[in-house]
Amino acid sequence: VQLQACGGGLVQPGGSLRLSCIASGSIFSINFMGWYRQAPGKQRELVARISSDGSTNFADSVKGRFNISRDNAKNTVYLQIYSLKAEDTAVYYCNADLFTVVHGPELRYWGQGTLVTVSS
Repeated sequence: VQLQACGGGLVQPGGSLRLSCIASGSIFSINFMGWYRQAPGKQRELVARISSDGSTNFADSVKGRFNISRDNAKNTVYLQIYSLKAEDTAVYYCNADLFTVVHGPELRYWGQGTLVTVSS
C-alpha cells in the first residue's frame, strides 16, 4: 500500500491551495483518511480527518479555512485550504487507516509529505 500526496507549493498569504492524496495497492477498505502537518521545530499535528461516511474533524486552528473531502471510489482524500497564513507553513502528510484484507487488522499508512510554504 502506498499513499502519494501532491499539491503543495509556495503560496502568498491569503491564497488558496488544494492538496490531494491517493492510496493505492492491496486495499480492502479505508476507514479514516486524514491530513497532519509538521512545521519546522514543531511536532506533527492533526489538521483534519474524514471517515468513510463523510464525518469530519478539524483542528481548532484551521476551522473555517480548511475543508477535507474524499472520493471513496478513487481512494483519494483532498484538503482544500483557504486564506493561507504564514503559520500554515509546514510539511503536510496524509494518512489512511485501512484494511488490506477482510477481517484483518486496521493498519495506518502515511504519505511522503508535501511542503506548503506561505510567504510573500
